[in-house]
Amino acid sequence: MIALTSWLPTEERIGTLVQACTEKLGDALIEATVAYGEVTLLVKREAILDVLTTLRDDPALMFKSLMDVCGADYPDRPERFDVLYHLLSYKHNLRLRVRVMTDEATPVASATSVFPSANWFEREVWDMFGVLFEGHPDLRRILTDYGFQGFPLRKDFPLTGYVEVRFSEEQKRVIYEPVDLRQDFRNFDFLSPWEGAQYILPGDEKAAEAGQKQG
Repeated sequence: MIALTSWLPTEERIGTLVQACTEKLGDALIEATVAYGEVTLLVKREAILDVLTTLRDDPALMFKSLMDVCGADYPDRPERFDVLYHLLSYKHNLRLRVRVMTDEATPVASATSVFPSANWFEREVWDMFGVLFEGHPDLRRILTDYGFQGFPLRKDFPLTGYVEVRFSEEQKRVIYEPVDLRQDFRNFDFLSPWEGAQYILPGDEKAAEAGQKQG
């Protein structure tokens, strides 16, 4: 049995953690990577509940706290979404990231049966990315309005959105309208005003006048 001990240096504990996860998770583990002092486990989507349960309950691991669930979008992949679970082991003072991949139509099993705190986290991932969580007790929007169209953190969602919300003085209520840019996009030359600009900025003439008076 591989044991994590808090007195080992961090690098050795991380290496031991990777070995322990490889041993305990078996075929459910696709890949384990280490970056910036933290371990990321890519696991099979259909095994996510078993993986989280093992990481929580196994005496060699003891990742008792789910700190966050978030998403990432890679539109060029067939399975464009990552769902990431961030875990913390108080016993071993280590963090762990678990990653599964999915697409727009394939649900991921809800982790609320293993970590009840996943409830609102998964709602946020649904609201922002449109990832479905099978078995979630109340999967609905949490950050946007109930009538909101689209998923704002997808890479193909327009930066300006589709609709804008404002209060209408005429109708005395909040209304939704197609986005109307009230200002043209501005062109920037990116020249530093101290080094390369060939024009006079407003206010520069005051500096020249002050220099003449001092002279």
